[in-house]
Amino acid sequence: MSGERIVVIGGGIAGLASAALLARDGHRVTLLEALPTLGGRAGTWERRGFRFDTGPSWYLMPEVFDHFFRLFGTTVAAELELTTLDPGYRVYADGYDDPIDLRASRAENVALFESIEPGAGAALERYLDSAASTYDVARRRFLYTNFDDPRAFAAPEVLGSAGRLARLLATPLDRFAARSVRDRRLRQVLGYPAVFLGSSPSATPAMYHLMSHMDLEQGVLYPRGGFGVLIARIAEIAETAGVDLIVNAHVEAIELTDEPSPSVTGVRYRDVSGDEHRVTAHRVVSAADLHHTETELLPPAARTYPESWWERRTSGPGAVLAMLGVRGEVPALAHHTLFFTEDWSENFEQIFGADPRIPDPASFYVCKPSASDATVAPPGDTNLFILVPVPADVSIGRGGEDGGGDRLVEEAADRAIARIAEATGTPGIAARIVVRRTVGPADFAEDLNSWRGGALGPAHTLRQSAFLRGSNRSRRVRGLLYVGGSSVPGIGLPMCLISAENVLKRVRGDRSSGPLPEPAVTARSVELDRNAG
Repeated sequence: MSGERIVVIGGGIAGLASAALLARDGHRVTLLEALPTLGGRAGTWERRGFRFDTGPSWYLMPEVFDHFFRLFGTTVAAELELTTLDPGYRVYADGYDDPIDLRASRAENVALFESIEPGAGAALERYLDSAASTYDVARRRFLYTNFDDPRAFAAPEVLGSAGRLARLLATPLDRFAARSVRDRRLRQVLGYPAVFLGSSPSATPAMYHLMSHMDLEQGVLYPRGGFGVLIARIAEIAETAGVDLIVNAHVEAIELTDEPSPSVTGVRYRDVSGDEHRVTAHRVVSAADLHHTETELLPPAARTYPESWWERRTSGPGAVLAMLGVRGEVPALAHHTLFFTEDWSENFEQIFGADPRIPDPASFYVCKPSASDATVAPPGDTNLFILVPVPADVSIGRGGEDGGGDRLVEEAADRAIARIAEATGTPGIAARIVVRRTVGPADFAEDLNSWRGGALGPAHTLRQSAFLRGSNRSRRVRGLLYVGGSSVPGIGLPMCLISAENVLKRVRGDRSSGPLPEPAVTARSVELDRNAG
């Protein structure tokens, strides 16, 4: 049915992409975002000449971005200025004096593995062959799909690899990686992608070893200006396609017809002045946190995923974030740097185990975008973004500026700063910090309505992956769809773009698997070339 009135709740990448695709199909789309700016988790923050991405910072799965832009008759090259990072990332591992650099090509990484452990190079070749093959099948059969056509599972390539795929699902990622390499650092490199998926290597199916194809073979890219530029480009496309973008719109309820067979009729929200508004709708697409959508925006009888369902689910980790503006250089950090503890299992046990607490010592991640982008910091200074995975627990507290956050949050940030200084031989970092902002799990819950204050969404454990993750369609409410990291296919910017395409398929009644056909590329079919004149 063409020309429906559709409301999208949430202006992160999934909401913006869904709104753009639906508007391109001829629907009248209104997007409601609670915050004053678009982007959601992929936000930006600026202070004293330092500009920070407040969320995602890894550009992986480039073909997914390429495909999304081509759906609108444009290209990534026309919209973004991408840089290939080399090294893709650096690793400091406790117990070793020197870091290791993961490079921009498969051949270099094979050589690196071999230099650390004889035989590991050939093992990595086999591992990456498997990763590439698994990724190819997943992208064409299990990501761009709503799992509503059994024929997709009967495809020869799926049936032919069914036994192998079953073994990958039944084997934990850490055990699978350990079959290839013995060196602790190399096993951690192969296991760490689990964190991108909101899980631990011991709880993540080995199916996700496909992610090593992305960082060790495809390489890691970076959009000049940061990920805020990516959000701005998608927002421009949505607006040009006809989407009505409304910020400071706090959605209070999804309005429904009466029982026993409810359908959406609209959305009620309040603006920044507190005035109430209503937008009528034939359909509602919620890009808000799925737990929040189900338990706060719907009456109990209309919930597909009530609180009892969530009690049986596993959250991804929470996070302590620290955005630091540092005078001068911190030369021993790469654009992306990972710090790994020696006791890997204990680190994850403290995050996901029966007695969760902030790990100490902790594995963590540091982004230094000023290594590649002069626009994100004053000349000669350093922009640092630190992410410490912690339990998804709002009692850890909130962050703040200039050390004004809650004690546990600030202490976790201080320990990470001290570890950076020690590992890189840069003892004076703390004294050179002129901008400091921290974020804790309570901020994620308050600002993003995140379930349990998690930073990512439900973990990609076996029972929370693919069709087991849940549906992007309400079983109780006609016309209600879900999109984004807490729905299918899962966590991450590329996955959110794929989830938007799957919502479009739902609206069209398209039961196919695989990416949608792309139109011919023009300078940009949805607007005049921004460089014209």
